[in-house]
Amino acid sequence: MKIKRLRGDDIKAADWDFFFRCYQDTGARKWGSPYLNREFFTALGERMGDHCVVFLAEADGAPVASALNLLGGDALYGRYWGRVADIPFLHFELCYYQAIEMAIELGLPRVEAGAQGEHKLARGYEPTQTFSAHWIAHPGLRSAVWNFLRAETPAVVQEVEALGDYTPFRKG
Repeated sequence: MKIKRLRGDDIKAADWDFFFRCYQDTGARKWGSPYLNREFFTALGERMGDHCVVFLAEADGAPVASALNLLGGDALYGRYWGRVADIPFLHFELCYYQAIEMAIELGLPRVEAGAQGEHKLARGYEPTQTFSAHWIAHPGLRSAVWNFLRAETPAVVQEVEALGDYTPFRKG
């Protein structure tokens, strides 16, 4: 198994094509329908190429999996991953270990591995709350979302605190 790190102009159209194939596979298996099209990734590479990092795994000279990360400020942000071959633990290598290694090399203080997954605790990721800002035009929908978030927030805060007890790091 060989893993390549591609960044900026090193990410060629064929790499984006392969990544998109992987992205579609993951979307079809996990979410039901990938929502980004191939043109999105071309535009991402053209407009934010210096911030794009693709980890590409090859077996016997052929690509088998890839993960897209974005460099921003003081963090490396994991975004999407996919594979065309089912290789045990390759997801962890591409999505977590490669990102941690790169962040250390670049002197970044953190890696944001994305949402969900208690399996990330054993791999050195601590649970953190994330925040987003959305403007919702329709007053009824805006009110419904606000009410849901107001009810959900205490449970999210409680879960972050509870999961913090299970990180692999020494306490105190």
